[in-house]
Order: sequence, then structure tokens, then C-alpha cells
Amino acid sequence: MKLEPWHAFVLGAVLSWGVYVPVLHEGQMTMGGDPKSKSIRGFLCVGVAYFITAVVLPIILMLVQGQAFDFSVRGVTFASLGGVAGAAGALCIIMSIGAGGSPMYIAPLVFAGAPIINVFVSLLWKTRQVPGPLFFVGIVMAAVGAGLVLYSKSDLDKKKHAQAKPAIVAAQLDAVSGNPAAPLPTDH
Repeated sequence: MKLEPWHAFVLGAVLSWGVYVPVLHEGQMTMGGDPKSKSIRGFLCVGVAYFITAVVLPIILMLVQGQAFDFSVRGVTFASLGGVAGAAGALCIIMSIGAGGSPMYIAPLVFAGAPIINVFVSLLWKTRQVPGPLFFVGIVMAAVGAGLVLYSKSDLDKKKHAQAKPAIVAAQLDAVSGNPAAPLPTDH
């Protein structure tokens, strides 16, 4: 297979979106200030980054390359709707983190489900053709993958709680026995 320029951009998107949720999670968890508004403040930071990356940078590139600022109404409408969909997705990811979701589960679920929706919308909108059986095998595999992610989460949660109980009991015994050096564990 010959490496083409668009492959590099696909790889760039995979790498960018692959780190997107963990990096957002770190930003939100270390935001400081009022914990109730950390998700919204995180989204504001994403908006600033989008503005720089998606407004300032393209204007600079168009000016440097001498490109015309020609736009059609249909193009602006659909490109803007795509931007709204992308921003809404970012907001949903940020709110899921703020509601206690872990990047370890959010990203695989989003990035397993989004391609399925993408393909169905593209099929209905552009091709209006029924795909072959491998397409449906892929859909089932993506659904099974999402199910395995959720299953592993509940399995990890059970292990975490099983490990936390002996630590809490040990700390309580230390406290009862008068060992002041033993800190009480927090249930996080």
C-alpha cells in the first residue's frame, strides 16, 4: 500500500482524538476553583483552542497562500452545522467527564459509536446503497467492542471496591488500637 498525503492527516486525527479525552479529563480535574463549573470552564478552554486552531490559523494560511475568501451559502451552512455537531460532541464528552465518567471508558464508547453513525448517515445521504455483509459484521464487532468496554468497567469497579474494603478495615483497626500514625483512607 502506497502512503498518500491523506493517510498522514488520518493518522493525525487518530492521534489527536486519541489523546483528546484523557487530556480534557486532566484539564477538568485540575481546573481549580468551583468544582460545579469545572466542566463549563473546560469547555470554554476547548472553545478558545478551537478558535485559534479553526479560525485564526485558517485565515493566516489563506492569506499566506493567496487564496480567495469565496464561500457559498450551502457550503457555509453545512460546514457550520458540522462545526456545531463537533462542538456538541466535545460538550457531551466534557459533561460526561464532569458527571464522573472515566476517559478509559468514554473515548472507546464514543469512538466505537461515532463511526457507525457516520457510515449510516453517509450511506443514507450520499450513496443510498445497501452495503455488503462485511459492513454489518463490522457493526456487530463495534457493538461487541463497546459492550466489552462496559463489561470491563464493571469488572474493574468490583475489583476496586474489593481492594478498598480491606484498607478501610485495616485503618479502622489501627484507629481503634490507638495507632495515630495510620491515616484513614479516602473512598476515591
